[in-house]
Amino acid sequence: MANSKYEYVKSYEFEDEIMQPNLIVVRLDGRNFERFSEIHEFEKPNDVRALNLMNSCATAVVEEYPDIVFSYGFDDEYSFVFKKTSNFYQRRASKMLTLIVSFFSSVYATKWKEFFPQKELEYPPSFHARVISCATLEVLQVYLAWRQNACHSDNLCRTCFWMLIRSGKTIEEAKEALKDCQKEEKNELLFQRFGINYKKLPEMFRQGSCIFKTEVEVVVKYDEHGNPIKRLRRKPNIVHTQNIVAKKFWNEQLVLVKELGGFEDEIAKIKTEYVKSFLFENKLLPSTYIVIRIDGCHFHRFSDIHGFEKPNDAQALNLMNTCAVAVLKEFHDIVFAYGVSDEYSFVLRKNSQFNQRQASQIVSAIVSFFSTMYAMKWKEFFPQKNLKYPPSFDGRAVCYPSEEILQDYLAWRQVDCHINNQYNTCFWMLVKSGKTKAEAQQCLKGTQTQEKYELLSRQFGTDYSSLPVMFRQGSFVYRMKEVVVDHSNIIERSFWKEYSSILEEMPAHTSAANECTQTSVSAS
Repeated sequence: MANSKYEYVKSYEFEDEIMQPNLIVVRLDGRNFERFSEIHEFEKPNDVRALNLMNSCATAVVEEYPDIVFSYGFDDEYSFVFKKTSNFYQRRASKMLTLIVSFFSSVYATKWKEFFPQKELEYPPSFHARVISCATLEVLQVYLAWRQNACHSDNLCRTCFWMLIRSGKTIEEAKEALKDCQKEEKNELLFQRFGINYKKLPEMFRQGSCIFKTEVEVVVKYDEHGNPIKRLRRKPNIVHTQNIVAKKFWNEQLVLVKELGGFEDEIAKIKTEYVKSFLFENKLLPSTYIVIRIDGCHFHRFSDIHGFEKPNDAQALNLMNTCAVAVLKEFHDIVFAYGVSDEYSFVLRKNSQFNQRQASQIVSAIVSFFSTMYAMKWKEFFPQKNLKYPPSFDGRAVCYPSEEILQDYLAWRQVDCHINNQYNTCFWMLVKSGKTKAEAQQCLKGTQTQEKYELLSRQFGTDYSSLPVMFRQGSFVYRMKEVVVDHSNIIERSFWKEYSSILEEMPAHTSAANECTQTSVSAS
């Protein structure tokens, strides 16, 4: 990032490292998935295709991130367990949860047609994520037992509910019939009334799915005589088992014992509150502006593989802007956004109570939604290019206490845009003129702004100030009567005088109402 007088705003960022030896779990949960499942007409009480899509996404996550050694999921939820020695992104909670939720969301969107070939994805699915910091292996064991117990009880209740609905009862009548019903009574209801032996329903419905890597022999190459040369490789394996924390099951998986440790005792009674005490959560300061900044993960590689034009690809930038517009339409508490290259900053109003100002809930929802939109909108901007692999973004939440400091933060980002874009423009002009990348870097080493202006003008006949304003100044998105994208100098205070209404506070009750009535923007 470029140096400027606005660098001081970085002091408001905080590190959220999860210290050793705590074990790290990232859990994803579908956001508004009850409505999502209704709109897409998922079969009730369980849709095999939807569950297999979730499993496919989780498998992709396990393959993408080698530090994840175990995952467990059911319905619209998945938990990912990192090996105990993991130093993934320096164990920063915000990085870990946003990368996982972003990648998972992108994969969900890109794989949708594999599982629902006859159904269009009506609007972007998105997920919340949070980190559970397990102080001991016993805490992890209790956590996993808690989640599988939730699968058992939720599915039993859901199965009873939908069988009652199919038999002619109203929603209210079905709820009343199941009120205060115990497990044995629900099993009896299914058997006596509907002839269903609950224990014979598919294991995936009753027990959920767990994914972990097992060592298998794979052919890596052939020798000069055509004989296969085999090596042991770890490959994800999906298993449905009645008790994922049983000593017999867990300790038989050599990879799990090696990377996490063996279970010593069986779980008797689970105290949910005990597990919840290990949830890693940062509640953001009240009466401060919240900025969620997202950045593309390994986007240099992503842009190379997808053949983005250098130094700026207008279509790629417009795709980012379209995703940002969708975010503002989806999350009403966001009042302003500024973006450049593969980065976007979203500003939430000062009195926002969105998701009770819980950092992980806010940042994961926005990153997830943005990632899904990016994958869904790809073909609109690159109709001749296939999306070769799912894009992902990381994100963080930062609080700024005043308008002045918030404006300095945004100025910092635009100064960064100016400096980086001018450098990149010079760099790629030199490369296209025949220089190697190393030679281009050497030519630009130590040069100042004016020298770069002169280089472009003298050597390439290019007036930098005449290049598209979106390249030089980035893009900002704001809500007036509708959400619009514009390009301007947001560094000067005159901008904020002209657009003073953007940061005006909404009455607290109105802001709270917006939080309750968030609606998903159409992908069309």
